Amino acid sequence: MPWSVRWVGGCGAQSQKQCKKSSFAFYQAVRDLLPVWFLEDMRTMEVFHWEDGGKVSLYSPSEALLYALVHDHQPYARHLLTKFPQSALAVPSQSFNCCQSAPHLAMAVRYNRVRVLFRILKAIQTLPPADRAAHLDRQGCSRVEGGKTALHTACELVRPECLLLLLGHGAAPCLRDSAGNTPLDTLLQQISHMPAANMRAKLLCLDCLFFFVPQDLEFAMKQQLLDNRRQWQDLLGENRFQCLVGLAPPSLFVGAMRVLIRTISPEHFPEALDNLPLPHFLKPLDLKLES
Repeated sequence: MPWSVRWVGGCGAQSQKQCKKSSFAFYQAVRDLLPVWFLEDMRTMEVFHWEDGGKVSLYSPSEALLYALVHDHQPYARHLLTKFPQSALAVPSQSFNCCQSAPHLAMAVRYNRVRVLFRILKAIQTLPPADRAAHLDRQGCSRVEGGKTALHTACELVRPECLLLLLGHGAAPCLRDSAGNTPLDTLLQQISHMPAANMRAKLLCLDCLFFFVPQDLEFAMKQQLLDNRRQWQDLLGENRFQCLVGLAPPSLFVGAMRVLIRTISPEHFPEALDNLPLPHFLKPLDLKLES
């Protein structure tokens, strides 16, 4: 094999060069969607990477999952999450992540890997409640990620499928990032950008948020909506605007959907959406993801 690695002991330049070479070979193998058994052979027996301080180590399941996310290697992601449900979601080494928290959810949203995100969320549901919340509501470091949660990222990048999956699995919709913005603020900032590109997806994200945020949510953009009423009425429509600024209660449909969706436990989301007593065209999104 062109990427077979023979480990060279010591901390010299030759050893470090060998680590970089083998590390890139593993990255290429995941990128090329090579078979799972082959990747696991590389990860566990041949591939090393160089840590600070001259330490040589194997790739962990957590780090391998990040590569699988980037390149959308769904079979490999499924294998890692099935065989290593806890270590695949552990904190990766410092060479992969600048802060001591696991970035897998945010990465899945950033790359719009909906199916891998679905599998990660299912794996998270098997963890103890405290660990589950730590993953779902992880706030990225303030220096690089601005304290954003995965929900903030879904709103910033306008990912309606990712947004609904996160909300349905219990991600908190009211957390604030380092600038004091809730996910709703982040989405409204995207809606206000001109020209109004991708408006259908943005409003779909907003409608999904309506089903999960409390009616009395205080958000930073509220005053701006009131100060520029005509502009926001045109962008959002009268009903959404009135509901957001508290001038009218949610519509009967939104109120009913809040009740119905909250009857679905995270363990059965989004599969149970199909069982809601609603016509198909009224359901939030068509999320048919095989389990």
